[in-house]
Amino acid sequence: MNLIIIEDDETIRRNLVTFSGFQQEIEVLADYSSVEDFMISDLSGTNIDVMILDIGLPGISGLEALPLIKEKYPKLDIIMLTAFDEHEKIFTALQSGACSYLAKSTSLENIFQTVRIVFNGGSYMSPTIARKLSEFLASGSTKKNTNFTPRQLNVMNGLVDGLSYKEIATQMDVSIDTIRSHIKRIYQILHVNNKAAAVAKYLKN
Repeated sequence: MNLIIIEDDETIRRNLVTFSGFQQEIEVLADYSSVEDFMISDLSGTNIDVMILDIGLPGISGLEALPLIKEKYPKLDIIMLTAFDEHEKIFTALQSGACSYLAKSTSLENIFQTVRIVFNGGSYMSPTIARKLSEFLASGSTKKNTNFTPRQLNVMNGLVDGLSYKEIATQMDVSIDTIRSHIKRIYQILHVNNKAAAVAKYLKN
């Protein structure tokens, strides 16, 4: 299986890359210290199976990057590796397309076992994080106001009309990054992680 690692802590990243060398069936295609470096890299024609993605990255954070990466690589399975265990971050990551969520205190052996689980169609969370999520769900705190703001509604209507991000940005006289930010929030409200699912759910409702 082909693995990508995005982690800004050089020691952690080097340890992951080194330990991967002992895993016969896992190959690290590349490792990056930021999402920006990954997004500008040329991986055309390369099949990426699994990504280990840190949340607390400089520049674009792992949470902000999730919907962007999933849009570009919809079949990619993403494992969040993080020092954060706040339930909001966990829930947002899972809503945005992450399939597993690991604490940075997780052993290298267990991290790569999770890579295998994910590659075979499963999902895994560190026990402490799973408990946090269970408490969050049990509290009923996931109930959200599903009303769009006027700006979000404009973006949603643009998606329904088949406009590109650039066309919506031009129409609204804002930057593409602003549109991406609105779309990320729309995905969270609709509990989806891609444009097609957002349009389908919006029209259904």
